[in-house]
Amino acid sequence: MSVTVYSTPSCPYCVMVKNYLTEKNIPFEDHNVGADRAKAEEMVQKSGQMGVPVVDINGTIIVGFDQARINQALGI
Repeated sequence: MSVTVYSTPSCPYCVMVKNYLTEKNIPFEDHNVGADRAKAEEMVQKSGQMGVPVVDINGTIIVGFDQARINQALGI
């Protein structure tokens, strides 16, 4: 399973997403799009959005902290 979080350090919903994945013992890769322009562009290409967080779970793109969609994409 591949889980990628595109986030910024100052975004409270980004922190919520990362805390939630950590609580569920789901390993994820975190990209700070505020510091990494290439990852920011990648996030916009995937989601069509500038807002964070964007979560990519095996190609399923979820914008924001949508716990129900995250659970569905994770199969939990």
